[in-house]
Amino acid sequence: MGFTSVWAITSHSDSFISDLSPRLLPAMEADRSQPRTQERWERWLQAPLPDYRTWYRSSGSTLADNAAVESFRELTAPGLNVDDMCWGEADPDFCVIDDVWTNHPGDGLFASANSKEYAIASLFHAIGPARASLIPGWCGNFLLTSAQVRQTLPRVERALTFTEAERSAADAQDWLHYSPREESVLDGPLRLWRAAAEIGLGLCGVAVHVS
Repeated sequence: MGFTSVWAITSHSDSFISDLSPRLLPAMEADRSQPRTQERWERWLQAPLPDYRTWYRSSGSTLADNAAVESFRELTAPGLNVDDMCWGEADPDFCVIDDVWTNHPGDGLFASANSKEYAIASLFHAIGPARASLIPGWCGNFLLTSAQVRQTLPRVERALTFTEAERSAADAQDWLHYSPREESVLDGPLRLWRAAAEIGLGLCGVAVHVS
């Protein structure tokens, strides 16, 4: 079955972030606290996956290898509780697409839309668990005030700043395809984080299925 997913980060005023908090934070925390989700996270931390081009190969691949890949894919897929906020299924008066993604200043948006793929999966695999652990929130979902954006910027810079060799290695493990003007998952989040910190805005990150 096909699907389309979007991971979007948008910048907002602190008052807007405050209005979002009672709607989004409980859903984000509910997804994060699922026991199986935590198990998948720990499994990936202990055993990062090899080159994605070797996944599911018939020769040399084992059931355990395939199970580890599936565990990682499930970990980095949109959480059910946040997903329900997409089309107003959890709250008929609130829809992430209409009420969050269309309410940002100027270029205060990074979005990665993908058919049959998840942006967070490709990003996390490309940078590995040590760097992924530095990104606030849970698997691409976060809600931060302007003060929290400034506080967490050094961590995000450590996660998404690379030497030439590191960037080459990360690019090789990012399996998403980009149009000529499209920002990659390795570039867009840090660009937006720095801009929000500079002008005093908060950030909202949400990963959902849109179809």
